Amino acid sequence: MTDTVTQRTRREAETISRVVVRFAGDSGDGMQLTGDRFTSASAIFGNDLMTFPDYPAEIRAPAGTVNGVSSFQVHISDHDITTPGDAPSVLVAMNAAALKADLNRLEPHGLLIVNSDSFEARDLEKAGYTSNPLEDGSLDGYRLVQIPMTSLTQGAAEPLGVKPRDAERSKNFFALGLISWLYSRPTDPTLEWIDKRFKDLVKESNRAAFLAGYNFAETTELFEHPYQVAPAHMPPGEYTNISGNVALAWGIVAAGQLAKLPVFLGSYPITPASDILHELSKHKHFGVRTLQAEDEIAAAGMALGAAFAGHLGVTTTSGPGVALKSETISLAVSLELPLLVVDIQRGGPSTGLPTKTEAADLNIAMFGRHGEAPLPIVAASSPADCFQAVIEAARIALKYRTPVIFLSDGYIANGAEPWKLPDLDSLPDISVPFQTEFNHQAADGTMEYWPYLRDPETLARPWAIPGTPGLMHRIGGIEKQDGTGNISYAPDNHEKMVHLRADKVRAIQADIPPVEVRGDQDADLCILGWGSTWAAIDAAVQQAGREGRPVAWVHLTHLNPLPADLGDVLRRFRTVLVPELNMGQLCRIVRAEYLIDAVSISKVQGLPFSANELLAKIREHHS
Repeated sequence: MTDTVTQRTRREAETISRVVVRFAGDSGDGMQLTGDRFTSASAIFGNDLMTFPDYPAEIRAPAGTVNGVSSFQVHISDHDITTPGDAPSVLVAMNAAALKADLNRLEPHGLLIVNSDSFEARDLEKAGYTSNPLEDGSLDGYRLVQIPMTSLTQGAAEPLGVKPRDAERSKNFFALGLISWLYSRPTDPTLEWIDKRFKDLVKESNRAAFLAGYNFAETTELFEHPYQVAPAHMPPGEYTNISGNVALAWGIVAAGQLAKLPVFLGSYPITPASDILHELSKHKHFGVRTLQAEDEIAAAGMALGAAFAGHLGVTTTSGPGVALKSETISLAVSLELPLLVVDIQRGGPSTGLPTKTEAADLNIAMFGRHGEAPLPIVAASSPADCFQAVIEAARIALKYRTPVIFLSDGYIANGAEPWKLPDLDSLPDISVPFQTEFNHQAADGTMEYWPYLRDPETLARPWAIPGTPGLMHRIGGIEKQDGTGNISYAPDNHEKMVHLRADKVRAIQADIPPVEVRGDQDADLCILGWGSTWAAIDAAVQQAGREGRPVAWVHLTHLNPLPADLGDVLRRFRTVLVPELNMGQLCRIVRAEYLIDAVSISKVQGLPFSANELLAKIREHHS
């Protein structure tokens, strides 16, 4: 076998506009890595793309079982797309359990490529099969291709002196090479990545497996020809492939630079938020300090302490961590200090579905504190949107001296898409001045510092960092007197402070752009979305338009306060549908706030909406 592959094959490639490929195997088979490398090669090639990693919660589920199946789905196209695809057109199943778990996702007559070496009696038993699906006719509705990937990989690695059991671990690269040929992916980027990532025999084994898969696909008669998905026509600029968590981390770095403040992240590892800590820890040269705390409560306390000391204080977590941080968040509301609380939502309650997506933390973000403790809420809608949305959350926190909860979810966090690098000059200046001078004249004519003397427009209090000469002041959770910041138990003062804190959050409406109505402005049906439903709604609304079914669409970034004109906009439509990955949390807020008959579309399966699910609801309305 040669150590190179040719980009031109003997068989002419058929041009197609899009393909959805799903890699599925045991959680130790490297499916996430395989999908990621196929995605990277597609990004370099210039395709538009969206990904959907899907993996079990167990660190190492029992091998060969359905519960241990790890999958990675990627949608590549020559045009603009927003979803990872409703149903894969290609399923690569590395064992019987992967076939059992994911066959129901494959579109009718789709291409099914299986590792036939992993369908022995023991494999079938662990996967729950009573007969061999490769032989019993149950797969007749698909284009089945059986390839002994394990033995072919072992054969490719044998001349290198790699033991068969060690060589077997490279079979995911065989699958990657095979799919790379089938869809005309460039091979040099993957080979270069293997050379950089691995060493010694592991590197050689992976390289040999990748080349073996590519050359097998090229020379076998199992495939009529390869396919070609042309590059997408995107606006000119420099692009990179980015995941939601990485975009969020870069947005936090950018926010620190735009605010001219050092960034401090206090965090405790939790799925699916841990990658933000990992990424931010790489950026010390931008003034970012990260600390892995002993628990969620300590992480929030450290971040709030950093905010008191003049940093952009950030803490990252998921739903269970938000519950543990709630007392500190309430303290931040009382202190009126900027604090960014990032919640990457997952299936709950409790441990729930830690690796599956859900958007059911809106209630805890809105109401999950003791007393009257309102705060702003900002939500991202896609992996790339995390960058701008978290800058917006930081801007609000700094300008209004308030904690802000930023909502993403597992689907956004782990998904990836091409992202055009922004023009740095176009990013906003979100810096705010520290208080360095006395700001109040006492009755005797002397000047003093009042820590709760508010800006008349924003109602934000001054921000004086420790050590500023003469600006000593009390800080703590006990109610304070308006203006002076002295401890006060006076009933009228407490009521005044409660209203002031609420009015400050309400004042943010003046900073929120008017609602943008996408789609058909004259439709009688409006879809109201937030968060990661953006992708499926966008695809469904576009398809509905092609079918002659008019639909309007409003998607929210700011969930508290809501845009000032939202009520007026929604009242223009006869029907408002609110798709959510929860039991209708935003829908209840909208119904209560605007007294409109909004209708909830709920999904809580640990999976994102598909475009077809929402399209079916639109068709139902128009029938």
